[in-house]
Amino acid sequence: MTPSNPSPDAVPSATMPSEPVSVADAGAASWRQPRPRSLVALHWLTALALVAAVAFILVRGEADGRALRQWLLEGHRHFGLLVLALFFLRIAVRLRLGRLQAPAGMGWVVRAAAALTHVAMYALLLSLPLLGWALSDALAKPVHLLGLSLPTLVEPDPDLADTLQAWHLDAAWALLALVTLHVGAALWHHFIRRDGVLRDMLPKRTRK
Repeated sequence: MTPSNPSPDAVPSATMPSEPVSVADAGAASWRQPRPRSLVALHWLTALALVAAVAFILVRGEADGRALRQWLLEGHRHFGLLVLALFFLRIAVRLRLGRLQAPAGMGWVVRAAAALTHVAMYALLLSLPLLGWALSDALAKPVHLLGLSLPTLVEPDPDLADTLQAWHLDAAWALLALVTLHVGAALWHHFIRRDGVLRDMLPKRTRK
């Protein structure tokens, strides 16, 4: 007897043509390690503290009245010190987590550039608040945090204050340049590579 032709439902699934995978799905599949919630929270807290510190000092430059200007300067210092505190928390968290997985498909040049950018940003997140702290000391203006007087880093010295002010401003511009590069890289991951890196760093994303 001649065997009957199998029905389409009888064809093994392995022989069925697979559904096309979109570029977005392929990119998302290449990202395997969600960022821990603690690291994401510290990332955005640092960003908010930086924005607040910049806003306070920019508004101070346009404000009138000694009392208001002093209040804005204190706000700038407080948020700068918050950036410093968050820096040490981020270092502690990174040491606890160890090395994080990089997105798949990235060449060593891109990975090296990303690593160098992050190292430079961390260095500036440490040095920028310290320079501001030392600048206040050099100007004979004690630094306070939540009502507590902080230790003096340098002795009052007008010439040193001029130097520290220049360094503080240069460090701020350097950090702005790196943050701009960082934002550009995040958009590149999201719109070009579509690997889910930016989505994974958003606070609203649910993680285990």
